[in-house]
Amino acid sequence: MQEIKCPKCGEVFQVDESGYSAIVKQVRDREFTKELSEREERFEAEKENAVQLARLEAERIFNEKLTAKENEISEYKSRLSSFDKDKELEISRLLAQKNSELAEKDNCINKLSGEKALTEKECLLKEQTLKEQYETQLRFKEEEIERYKDFKSRLSTKMIGESLEQHCELSFNQLRPTAFQGAYFEKDNDAATGSKGDYIFRDFDELGNEFISIMFEMKNEADSGSKKKKNEDFFKELDKDRREKKCEYAVLVSMLEPENELYNSGIVDVSHRYEKMYVIRPQFFIPIITLLRNAASNSIEYRKELALVKAQNIDVSNFEAEMNEFKEKFFKNVKDASARFDEAISGIDKAIKNLQNIRDALVLSEKHLNSANNKVEDLTIKKLTKNNPTMQAKFDALKIEKKK
Repeated sequence: MQEIKCPKCGEVFQVDESGYSAIVKQVRDREFTKELSEREERFEAEKENAVQLARLEAERIFNEKLTAKENEISEYKSRLSSFDKDKELEISRLLAQKNSELAEKDNCINKLSGEKALTEKECLLKEQTLKEQYETQLRFKEEEIERYKDFKSRLSTKMIGESLEQHCELSFNQLRPTAFQGAYFEKDNDAATGSKGDYIFRDFDELGNEFISIMFEMKNEADSGSKKKKNEDFFKELDKDRREKKCEYAVLVSMLEPENELYNSGIVDVSHRYEKMYVIRPQFFIPIITLLRNAASNSIEYRKELALVKAQNIDVSNFEAEMNEFKEKFFKNVKDASARFDEAISGIDKAIKNLQNIRDALVLSEKHLNSANNKVEDLTIKKLTKNNPTMQAKFDALKIEKKK
């Protein structure tokens, strides 16, 4: 028999072994149930705290990395914005500079165009004046033509040949003091090249630069001997003499083919056969010199103007070359800037991709935590006592007691 004292009233009871065992078992089962319940509560609280701490830590790490990447992206954007502004300012400055240069060149071109138009008008006026002078001189020579025809008919063949060169030389020397003060007109005595003309005429400007030269050849019936020749028989040799003596023009003063109306009509231009060659009768000797000399004299100014225009055209060409060089450098800078921009964008894309990878890792971590949480929540007494007969028996006994 065993004695048990009541903790409340102090009464002592005597119980047998089986009763005592039942009481002890009852007390032990209650203590175990109480302790198990407390442990379950502590486990739940610790589990919740662990999940919460894990979430907070994951959020903290994610926020730190996200903030760092956002700052990095903001810095990239700021640098890109600053780069774009600097390039826009540089491009605007260069464009403004080139636009100013273009405007200046346009003004210059417009000015040159106006001067060119004025020069063309002056040329037309001078041409008209020259034409009128020629017509006037032509009228003055009509009487002289008749005198030369009479002069020819009264001379023998030999005298015609001798008098033709003398006549031309005399006519020139009579006008030399007034019209040809600085000119050269002498017989061509240089036969070093194998042939020579009759006379060479050269004239010079105030600086001593030659601006006109003429090779003269005098031909008459006596020079052709018994066989009559034509004017064109002497063209080739005359052109050769002109080139060898470096003369600009060639003039055949001819009394051949007296019945040929072409040569009797005036100054005949045969440049279609030989460059810058003319055939004249003796009465047109002075007029041909005057015409060619005046045309060459007038061309002096035109040559100077042409040289000026060429120089200005070179300036325009240089400007175009500089403009093209500017365009090439400009587009190269734009290309380089675009490459740097692409590199920056690529870096941002990589940073975004890294952030995405971090985000995916965090999402995966959260999934694992949720899975752990689900597993904890799914934890039951039944699962704990599975494959544990002792614990299962104790819980079964507790359920029976509860039912009672």
